[in-house]
Amino acid sequence: MILQAKNQLTLQEFLNLSPGEGDITYELVDGQAIPKMSPKFFHAKLTRVLLNLIEQWCEGKGEVCPEWAVALTRRGRHWMPIPDILYISNERLPANWDEDEACPVPPDLVIEIISPGQTFGQMAAKAKDYLDAKVLRVWVVDSKARSITVFYPDAAPQTYMGEELFKDSLFEGLEFTVEQVFQKAKIPLDTE
Repeated sequence: MILQAKNQLTLQEFLNLSPGEGDITYELVDGQAIPKMSPKFFHAKLTRVLLNLIEQWCEGKGEVCPEWAVALTRRGRHWMPIPDILYISNERLPANWDEDEACPVPPDLVIEIISPGQTFGQMAAKAKDYLDAKVLRVWVVDSKARSITVFYPDAAPQTYMGEELFKDSLFEGLEFTVEQVFQKAKIPLDTE
């Protein structure tokens, strides 16, 4: 269900909306409040594993948070997505920043995990929007393909699978294989 407005919502109007019924979280997209896909079990387990992995790596370097809204611009309009996970370095957001609000600057990393009903193509389009909004990296995690595709602002996407070692100069010292992530999350080999 989309929260329809006669006019397009401004960022402030979106922020002032009453909470939705139940556990619905909304993102601001093209002036409309769009419900975010409700995560399922595999999604939640992958979120936990990736969050822990990045949290161990980023100690003293920045913040990693699940489901933290971020104030961005998309096609010249306010956009407030809620990534599954985001990492923001102390260079982009000072360590002493302590406000209970949406992330005010583009993060270094956004991770989106494909949920049932979503397609890789939809997530790839969203990744492009993140990169256009000055996010430095976007990871799209696909539990069916057991892959992580990394989107870069200045290079073609790269997909990691199996025992291939994941490394990125932006996250120096963070190394893992995709299979380690899926095994730690206990995602079965056949998720069809």
